Amino acid sequence: MDHYQPLDCDLHDYLEIACLYGYRLLVELTDGSSFEAKALTTRTTAAKEEFLALDANDGTREVRLDHLLAITPLDPGSRFGRVQLSGITKACTP
Repeated sequence: MDHYQPLDCDLHDYLEIACLYGYRLLVELTDGSSFEAKALTTRTTAAKEEFLALDANDGTREVRLDHLLAITPLDPGSRFGRVQLSGITKACTP
């Protein structure tokens, strides 16, 4: 697996909001593919890689955060619009 690039700390808020409200998202990946799925939760591995867990039509999927290009909530009244996530690598500091 390629070297993990942490997501900017400020962008984590959008992922947490999406999970909190269970938003259905259009998920765009850095490889050019996209899919729709419901945001479930985020998790961090022992190696400090972060993932977004999603409920997609083909089952639960986990996407490493640095493979996300953008997320767009599809639910009416969502608290944010399309958010670009790639290209910003300032990590959270404890």
